[in-house]
Amino acid sequence: MDTKEILKKVRKIEIKTRRLSDHIFSGEYHTSFKGRGMTFSEVRQYQYGDDVRAIDWNVTARYNEPFVKVFEEERELTMMLLVDISGSESFGTKNQQKRDMITEIAATLAFSATQNNDKIGLLLFSDQIELFIPPKKGKTHVLRIIRELIEFEPKSKKTDLSQALKYLSSVLKKKAIVFLISDFMVKDYEHTLKIASKRHDVTGIRVFDQREESIPNIGVVNMLDAETGETLLVDTNSKKVRMDYEKYYHENVNYFKDIFSKCGAGTISSRVDESYVTKLLGYFKARN
Repeated sequence: MDTKEILKKVRKIEIKTRRLSDHIFSGEYHTSFKGRGMTFSEVRQYQYGDDVRAIDWNVTARYNEPFVKVFEEERELTMMLLVDISGSESFGTKNQQKRDMITEIAATLAFSATQNNDKIGLLLFSDQIELFIPPKKGKTHVLRIIRELIEFEPKSKKTDLSQALKYLSSVLKKKAIVFLISDFMVKDYEHTLKIASKRHDVTGIRVFDQREESIPNIGVVNMLDAETGETLLVDTNSKKVRMDYEKYYHENVNYFKDIFSKCGAGTISSRVDESYVTKLLGYFKARN
């Protein structure tokens, strides 16, 4: 993909996702994710109805009339997008790959954070850390993130969620809003998720294709493992083969739901032919 084509695609995603974040998500995002607490703003004269516990007795004594302390919410937050760009994210059967939807979801979240003047960072991972962009503010920064989501080519096609979570814990010491976006077709990340969830507000967004849920009976076919590059001859006539595949799929999905729940983290699941807008909005409202 040449530079002109990439910029065209970035612009197309910007127009679509920025409109969504401006009109739909910014208010929901603001109320769903709170700031770090209340910070002192100013002192003003007492007004009828003010909480007497807010009276500043030192200033009151100095001016011989009641003054109160005014506090406001410390809004600025940091959002981290942890995005799986392993081989399996290139799968898709409904005119859209999982990676396309992942890019749109990440862009929508980034613009929602920008509306609230929050910092946004990006971590692209496979079974290794492929790219880390430290959190910053601004539209130019968000457009860079979208560009990397579109054009970045990973060195590895395999997946390791633990590596990503471990790296997150090492580079971000202050609390952040973390969206981990993947198909979650792996296990063994409970320990690192538990550590990350204690410090950060973590949400897992599972993006999947309906064709991944089961194998149709279409005879003997060659199947490519997108993460290992290995081609296997699979007899889909075999009921056992189909059942074993479904069992493997549902074990991963149940692990995702159970472990995130156990660690106190949120979850969203969106199929590529479904509206991720509805899923995100429903999640934000449920948090409120």
